[in-house]
Amino acid sequence: MLADFMPFLANVLLQVGYAGMNITSKLALESGMKPLILVAYRQIFATLAIAPFAFFLERKTRPKLTMPILFQIFLCSLTGATANQVFYFVGLQNTTATIACALNNVLPAATFLLAAICRQEAVGIKKASGQAKVIGTLVCVGGAMLLSFYHGHIIGIGESSIHWNYANKMANSSPSPSGSNFFLGPFLVMASAVAWALWFIIQGQTSKSFPAPYTSTTLMCFMASIECTIIGIFSDPKPSAWSLSSSMRLIAALYAGIICNAVAFCVMSWCIQKRGPLYVSVFSPLLLVIVAILSWALLREKLYVGTVVGSLLIVGGLYAVLWGKDKEMKQMKGNEKGGGGGEQVVVEEGAVEVTKAGDRDHDLEMQSQQGGGARG
Repeated sequence: MLADFMPFLANVLLQVGYAGMNITSKLALESGMKPLILVAYRQIFATLAIAPFAFFLERKTRPKLTMPILFQIFLCSLTGATANQVFYFVGLQNTTATIACALNNVLPAATFLLAAICRQEAVGIKKASGQAKVIGTLVCVGGAMLLSFYHGHIIGIGESSIHWNYANKMANSSPSPSGSNFFLGPFLVMASAVAWALWFIIQGQTSKSFPAPYTSTTLMCFMASIECTIIGIFSDPKPSAWSLSSSMRLIAALYAGIICNAVAFCVMSWCIQKRGPLYVSVFSPLLLVIVAILSWALLREKLYVGTVVGSLLIVGGLYAVLWGKDKEMKQMKGNEKGGGGGEQVVVEEGAVEVTKAGDRDHDLEMQSQQGGGARG
């Protein structure tokens, strides 16, 4: 029972962590910090934070590193760290935190499409579960388009009495205030979601061939540190732009690197091993709710009709996909139970393989040991 609950709890706590990153990062960008420089610091701090865990916790259990595995980790660094975060932070600079989080909810739809193309996810269009996933994906994408291109009237819900005056101070003291582009910002956030979906697919394969989440995360963040630092230097080589003398810049970089890179990637890698890539991606609507409340309360962001309607469509479509996935998982468990004791037919993410019961128990034991290490 506890083993089934842990992936759920871990993903909920991740979304709370990401909500804090959206607020602190938005304030750092409004204080004049360049998004590409913030991304570079995020990767550097993440590498420093996770490397000791990789060395001490996986020193004896780490599988052998081969060139194909290193190449997979390199692809993970390009998609899940560099492209995902560069697109997201530049998009966040050109839109509000609430819209950025809402558009990030196209992630499950993009993950489902890519997983289906890569044969990691069964479509099953003739079944109710498959139809729910397809229709939910279309509704999710439609909501994202509406949110991006239609704003409408401002919804008058009043102002928060707990407004964070420090947010005004940071924005007003900005040497180069960030602008807002209602097309560029949403477009880049959606591109970020596609890059992240690619990471889920690649990471799903990497977790199977190299079940050492701390080591793979360390290598991925180290590679991304080099990639993002080079991009950041090309964008702004001035030493003053890289200064962390501002407390908000330092807090944003440390928070994003340690919580939302080092911890998050380890937890997500473990959850992908346990539940698959689609399960991990369906928790993103929770982030929208948390950030919308915090942005209204602390940053005085305004809500538009298009933002609310588009967000509802995205969340509705998302949970149609979740319902279809849940129904499919129940069918898979039924097939497993009907497989007998000597050999079991295991259906996972659209693939079918015959596994001996003894080997299956050994695999589950190894995954349980690794999951405990990731939680630690």
